[in-house]
Amino acid sequence: MVEYSEKVMDHFKNPRNVGVIEDPSGTGKVGSPVCGDIMELHIKVDGEGVITDARFRTFGCGAAIASSSILTELIKGKTVEEVAGLSNEAVVEALGGLPEVKVHCSVLAGEALRKAIDSYHEKRKHI
Repeated sequence: MVEYSEKVMDHFKNPRNVGVIEDPSGTGKVGSPVCGDIMELHIKVDGEGVITDARFRTFGCGAAIASSSILTELIKGKTVEEVAGLSNEAVVEALGGLPEVKVHCSVLAGEALRKAIDSYHEKRKHI
């Protein structure tokens, strides 16, 4: 049986920032064919490059939902540049740890963030 920290269980049972953002500044969608988890992250970025809102939709296990939820809390209020290098280890640490078999969920969260940032930069090229 997999053991989760209290923080993981809290973010799984009471996920923060669930949903979508209408007209997002960037969107990242990733999935894992191995476990079937799918994450979609939407970010809203202001004129100063600050992430003012972040929302997610995740289909997956408790660790995937918790990783998505904590990710939104970690990036809101920070600039795109500040969070661009956010590692999956930072997600794991913020959750108080993840079982080794579930660390891939934090990797998906990082990939979703990178794709959302790439999407944001691509949209800015066309403004």
